[in-house]
Amino acid sequence: MPDAYILGIESSCDETAAAVVRSGEQLVSNVVASQIATHQPYGGVVPELASREHLRAIVPVVNQALAEAKHTYDSIDAIAVTQGPGLAGALLVGISYAKALAFALDKPLIAVNHLEGHIHAVLLDRSQNREPQIGNCELQFPVLALVVSGGHTHLYLATQNRDSWTYENIGHTRDDAAGEAFDKVAKLLGLGYPGGPVIDRLSTHGDSKAVKFASAQIKHPDRRGRKDGRRVSAASGHPRFDFSYSGIKTAILRHVETHNMRNAIEKRRKALSQIAKLKLEDYLANCDGQTLDLVASFQRAIVDDLVEKTLAAAQAYESATLFVTGGVAANQELRQTFEREAAQQGLPVFFPSRPLSTDNAAMIAAAAYPKFLAKHFAPMDFSAEAGMVLK
Repeated sequence: MPDAYILGIESSCDETAAAVVRSGEQLVSNVVASQIATHQPYGGVVPELASREHLRAIVPVVNQALAEAKHTYDSIDAIAVTQGPGLAGALLVGISYAKALAFALDKPLIAVNHLEGHIHAVLLDRSQNREPQIGNCELQFPVLALVVSGGHTHLYLATQNRDSWTYENIGHTRDDAAGEAFDKVAKLLGLGYPGGPVIDRLSTHGDSKAVKFASAQIKHPDRRGRKDGRRVSAASGHPRFDFSYSGIKTAILRHVETHNMRNAIEKRRKALSQIAKLKLEDYLANCDGQTLDLVASFQRAIVDDLVEKTLAAAQAYESATLFVTGGVAANQELRQTFEREAAQQGLPVFFPSRPLSTDNAAMIAAAAYPKFLAKHFAPMDFSAEAGMVLK
């Protein structure tokens, strides 16, 4: 296969990112401008502010990515950009700039699904990746991919046809994504935004068995009975493995109310808001044992649900390989649990490096490479698809 240097651009939510990737696997440069400081006072992403910050950052971020890669606009072979899913206004910033570059430089333009980007992030720098490695061995299909982040919790069965990958969605969240649940619970407990990394770090200081949470029971109007003991979709006859995290969020709220934690939460929120650069010691100094136990139990419940359903899906669909990717894939407990439980099933499991778990443009450039080989280029009149589906 010929080498190709692809410039990737990502602006689906609150990171403005650009990267240069060689032939879908070698990371040459990767630049991310985060908007956490902008959205932190609001406890979540504000779409209008996100779009404005993308407009400010897009040109310098792309220039920096090219400079770090020792490339120019003329020396790259193609331009890839996220088409969706994501925030419409944010997506349009990246798409408009990518279109302008492609037109001015007469370069191929490739539209990429953000979710496919997360899946291909696992393949990046795989020979140098210090995570459990694919290495240089041939990837075995079908691949079951869990994409778990602030906006998505999906299970995809991926198969390969020559150079291209095709995907079947065999499970998704029916309400909150797992990462969204982390953020909302952290906000509820006065731990700030983003919540996932904070909860991950605090969970080791609490008792994960202190609070019991019931697993979500999901009933679907589109299911008919059972097949080999599993619920099946009336549309395809195949088993589905869906998630739900709104219930555990409500359970946390009730726990706070019944255990009179409101005053302590407000005191913690006020204390932490006055610290410019928060450290683990700051959080621990403002969290009592009751809060730490609740945080640890919450994370344990989320991790157990994700692992149990994903591994059940892997068995049902006879998956040869498991990918776990997306922002929540950076969670230490999630990784350790998947590694332990998947090993018991004899199922190889792989993760992206932690910097590539969260939104970035390298994953967009990597996912674009098979499309580049197949010459699946985007027309200049394509637009953002906020609810884009991966197929």
